Amino acid sequence: MKELLNFLIKHSHWLVFIFYVFTSCYLLFHNNPYQQHVYLTSANAVSSSVYNGISNVTSYFNLRDINEDLQERNALLEMEVINLRNQVNDLRLLTADSTSIPENMSQYEFIVARVISNSISSAHNYITINRGKKDGIRPEMGIVNQNGIVGTVDVVGEHASRVISLLNNNFRLSCKVKGSDSFGSLVWDGKSPYYAMLEEMPRHVKYHRGDTIVTSGYSAVFPEGIIVGTIESDKKEVADNFISLRIKLTTDFTQLSTVRAIKSDIKAELDALIPDKETDKEGLKR
Repeated sequence: MKELLNFLIKHSHWLVFIFYVFTSCYLLFHNNPYQQHVYLTSANAVSSSVYNGISNVTSYFNLRDINEDLQERNALLEMEVINLRNQVNDLRLLTADSTSIPENMSQYEFIVARVISNSISSAHNYITINRGKKDGIRPEMGIVNQNGIVGTVDVVGEHASRVISLLNNNFRLSCKVKGSDSFGSLVWDGKSPYYAMLEEMPRHVKYHRGDTIVTSGYSAVFPEGIIVGTIESDKKEVADNFISLRIKLTTDFTQLSTVRAIKSDIKAELDALIPDKETDKEGLKR
């Protein structure tokens, strides 16, 4: 113990120097989105390898909770499949051509990926997944998990990609109340990772706590009807005709593990029909 103390005292100036270097680098890159984007994008090979190693060590701690959640959702899905089967059988009895069943989700495919880095404490939060160009990932792909919306792909490397998290105040998502045509823009207010605000909702519509919020489908990034959260409360705005709703998110960003990238066969075609994209990459309204 005495030798250790002597060693630390003897080399204390180097230890202090190294501490200040790491602290300076952390403050520079963590608090400045531009430097973080240019120098520390986690889609490069070095960062993705480090995050992969860390993720392999820590990913086992949440397996029990994740497994229980998956079991519950599998049971719900099985019940939905049974109900849909019954509805399809009823439709076949009522239609002359029983073989013509529309395939309204045929334009979408899913690429499964694993989260290897995730931040929730800054104003500009990002996620890193272990899939890249060679796996079919492209910029602006929507990312979901078993609970709902996660974000959209921002930077793509060969084997890893960076995702703009829903917990990023530059991210906006077009949403609506399930079973209604009333829609607005979901945006994170930078406070709790469990809540977001649904802005520009018509004041004349009746909203109830617990109502489900889903994607509106007004883009090819996310299909219509993907769950986002539930209404927690409302908040009046200055404008007379609109209010904001506080939304409890169904996605738990503190325990992200496995996600799915949504690949749309018609996205390129729809983008070509839009003459001007209204915002930049990080401010795109989804």
